Amino acid sequence: MPGIDESLLEAMRLPGARGASLVDWISGLALGAVGDAPGGDWEATAAESAELARHVAESGSLAAAGAAAAEKEPPVEDIIATTGDAYHLLRFVSTPFDSTVFLHLWLDRHDGNLALARIRLAGTADRLVLG
Repeated sequence: MPGIDESLLEAMRLPGARGASLVDWISGLALGAVGDAPGGDWEATAAESAELARHVAESGSLAAAGAAAAEKEPPVEDIIATTGDAYHLLRFVSTPFDSTVFLHLWLDRHDGNLALARIRLAGTADRLVLG
């Protein structure tokens, strides 16, 4: 079972991967990062993406949020943001304690495959061992 570093390196093996990080969406801190950071700063990127993740995860409009909280599962599977030249895939990670972390993959839009990245990042998130 891979830890943080191994999981991030696995994400970077995806075609078109520019950078990957594991972020705590409560604190906004990057727990690990590899590759390039959007804007050149992983800490700023982590804080910004955590704000988005927190907003979506805590949104009252999510019908599954109550059921997911009871099972200690993240209330959202993933978030996809697109720009003119990239995809940002945020995959929530289920953990035995509070499930407040997500994997952030920065993927080149021209070289990457978003569908493949979603499938592989889901597998990576499922195998990730924290603690």
